[in-house]
Amino acid sequence: MTSSHTQLKSPASAYVHIPFCRRRCFYCDFPISVLGNQRRGETSGTVERYVDVLCAEIAATPKLNEQPLQTVFFGGGTPSLLAVSQLEHILTQLDRHFGIAPTAEISMEMDPGTFDLEHLQGYLAAGINRISLGVQALDDALLESSGRYHRVADVLRSVDWLHQVAMPNWSLDLISGLPHQTLVGWETGLHKAVALHPHHLSVYDLTVEPQTVFARRYQPGDAPLPTDEQTAAMYRRAQKFLTTHGYDHYEVSNYAQSGHQCQHNLTYWRNQPYYGFGLGATSYTQHQRVGRPRTLATYAEWVKAFQATEGIYREPPTPPMEQLLDRLMVGLRLKQGIGGDEVRSLCNSATWATLRTALNPHIDQGWVILEGDTWDTLQCLRLSDPEGFLFSNVVLSDCFRAIEDWQEYSPH
Repeated sequence: MTSSHTQLKSPASAYVHIPFCRRRCFYCDFPISVLGNQRRGETSGTVERYVDVLCAEIAATPKLNEQPLQTVFFGGGTPSLLAVSQLEHILTQLDRHFGIAPTAEISMEMDPGTFDLEHLQGYLAAGINRISLGVQALDDALLESSGRYHRVADVLRSVDWLHQVAMPNWSLDLISGLPHQTLVGWETGLHKAVALHPHHLSVYDLTVEPQTVFARRYQPGDAPLPTDEQTAAMYRRAQKFLTTHGYDHYEVSNYAQSGHQCQHNLTYWRNQPYYGFGLGATSYTQHQRVGRPRTLATYAEWVKAFQATEGIYREPPTPPMEQLLDRLMVGLRLKQGIGGDEVRSLCNSATWATLRTALNPHIDQGWVILEGDTWDTLQCLRLSDPEGFLFSNVVLSDCFRAIEDWQEYSPH
């Protein structure tokens, strides 16, 4: 078994985690630190200290990229709680250490109600050229019941500012399957979202994660959560509505107008290497996936230890079998799927046969499509839209189970 050619490239992307939020949403299990409703980067010593530690990690990280970074993504948390000067400091450190291409896509997640027009103008001047706006719902009752800080009026004000500054590329996030959400309400939200004219939309189905407020309140499938059939209907409705309104369904949860796909996220879905910085972030370089601690104190200690090792990760390379499973998991999320040559390059003869056996029933169902008609002439392996995407977890679970069973019982 050989490694995928996509994994041999040098990193061209960097993810930067900004873990601060006004409050924790009821569905959130991300590594965050709650600041409260009044504080933000300009007034928080905690944020200032975190930025210093984050920049220390960047400075201690070996430069592996051959060309300047092509994408940078500030995720969270709520990066729009950063002061403009703090964002500038981080970008300066990244550029000084790794280089940032003049044409790089530099994205920032922002929540309505956490920034004003002056902040937005400052972020743009610092280099941000793509915004991901965490709207989640265009219904005040749903926002309140989800623990969101903002309301619809904040969304409309934020979008107006985005139009005022002529933001060249901005995305809007929505969540389906929220408590008390109906199909009619979901359709209304889609109409309202498209009327705001975003270049890109991300549509996520709610997952009730352990240790969240929702997990303490609700059992999956029980009222007031929509049923599986209702959430499937929401997915199909979003696919039909958005594709007929000029948005390409290029990934399981993502839709874009022409030329506005998220280039940073394509790095993940193509299983290409990337730098990761900050509390809870994961990096993928030199066949190593390295996660950072999920609390401020433990992350700061980790950075000190990392500096002491002169930037050497003490993690083993990803085993070849995991590389195959990783590639299937992310690659099949894309509309274009995975090239036949790449799939074959990740398999030996036994895993190739096992994979074919696991996928054949789903090909018969129409969920999996072979471009090239047969396995022997395979040019591309992809999921159908919307049904294959909708049942992607079933397809992937069957693949994983078959390959893991083969691995367990094969001679070593």
